[in-house]
Amino acid sequence: MKIVFLDRDTIGPSVYLNQPPFDHEWICYEATREDQVVERLQGADIVITNKVPLRRETLVQLPSLKLITVAATGYDVIDIEACEALGITVSNVRGYAVNTVPEHTIALILALRRSLMGYRQAVIEGRWQQAGQFCFFDYPIRDLSDTHIGIIGAGTLGQGVARLAEGLGMRPLYAEHKQATQIRPGYTAFDQVLKQADILTLHAPLTAQTRHLIALPELRQMKSEALLINTGRGGLVNEADLVTALDEGLIAGAGFDVLTQEPPHAEQPLLALLERPNFILTPHVAWASEEAMQALWQQVIDSIEAFHAGEPIRTVTPPRRQD
Repeated sequence: MKIVFLDRDTIGPSVYLNQPPFDHEWICYEATREDQVVERLQGADIVITNKVPLRRETLVQLPSLKLITVAATGYDVIDIEACEALGITVSNVRGYAVNTVPEHTIALILALRRSLMGYRQAVIEGRWQQAGQFCFFDYPIRDLSDTHIGIIGAGTLGQGVARLAEGLGMRPLYAEHKQATQIRPGYTAFDQVLKQADILTLHAPLTAQTRHLIALPELRQMKSEALLINTGRGGLVNEADLVTALDEGLIAGAGFDVLTQEPPHAEQPLLALLERPNFILTPHVAWASEEAMQALWQQVIDSIEAFHAGEPIRTVTPPRRQD
């Protein structure tokens, strides 16, 4: 059985890539362009991909392919309809980031709420040495205790953020769907969350319904002292509108780990904010703790072993049994 990993560099170099125990041929590429996929997957039974797209025009040229296992939870890079038509099983990984993403979210909140970026830079620039007293107050510092954290996306990650936030004395508000006509038990109307939240954090999937879920109309409803945190998907926020909101002081700050286009192009709106003390951008690493990445890889191997044994797991297509 031939197994090909198309983009090993999407997982940290410290992660140990154990392989399945059955006899196989193993080929691992650091990165793969779309125009290299067909050549590299000739004769492959199983492919591992994180961000390399596998579309219909590619898949029809790979008659031996039986399993695509995605080294991520999101599988939008895979043409699922084509896989179903061609009898290719697709599996993904789930739940591996249950600690790392909530912790990264809280780290962004704490750094912004206490103006750590501004004070760090001020010390680097000599402001403390020139202050004339034991401290200075150039940037606002606010507590988290007794504040409201609005959570859009009440899945595993949103609930993980809520648990950590409650430990800091915060009160979670789960936002109902934006256009919902009825409010489910345990949820709060979307517009009310916007108005009430001191911190708004996003953990929803990116769909046609959630694209630009937060834009200027929503930002205008938020408190002027509120923070917007996005460790979910870049397209959830209209990024140009966020720049406007920060320029106009509609909200107090923002922390992002994701962008609409990754890596960012030179005209990416949020790159204009990098020097500001009330904005933090990290390079899509909220998921990437050492523990989470190793757990992710083990799920990939478990999926391959289960498929080889004839009992596919974590499938997102009707499973095809291995002959």
